[in-house]
Amino acid sequence: MEYIKIRFGKNLGHMHSRLQRTIDDMLRQVNPMLALAEQTWRPQMDMYETPEEIIIVGEISGVDKEDLEVELDPKAVKITGLRRETARVPGMKYHLAEIAYGKFERIFLLPVPINPEEVKASYANGLVKITMAKHLPKQARQIPIEVE
Repeated sequence: MEYIKIRFGKNLGHMHSRLQRTIDDMLRQVNPMLALAEQTWRPQMDMYETPEEIIIVGEISGVDKEDLEVELDPKAVKITGLRRETARVPGMKYHLAEIAYGKFERIFLLPVPINPEEVKASYANGLVKITMAKHLPKQARQIPIEVE
């Protein structure tokens, strides 16, 4: 069984400012060629939670598992990868080119703390799935009040 690399980092939430993300998104919408060369595509992702877990699912078809990495810190998850361009055939001429290639990076701020000991990542059929157990607070206990 092969594993997806999961690293634990510090302060991922501050690595990519909200303003920078907004600018990147605006540039991509105007003209994808204006986007930063190091982040040529932004795969679509879902993040949802159950009572016990937070789950992120990303659509990253064409990315080799070896080119995929997940990094965690107490407040955020960073998913990075690389989709390599297919080999060019001499004399080929594009009539349509919609598939984006290159590096990507997505950072998600977590809505609740997670238990770093209970994180799993899998990759199948072009989807990466990261499942993180919530760090549930210990059960509250009631303290009896004694009469003095």
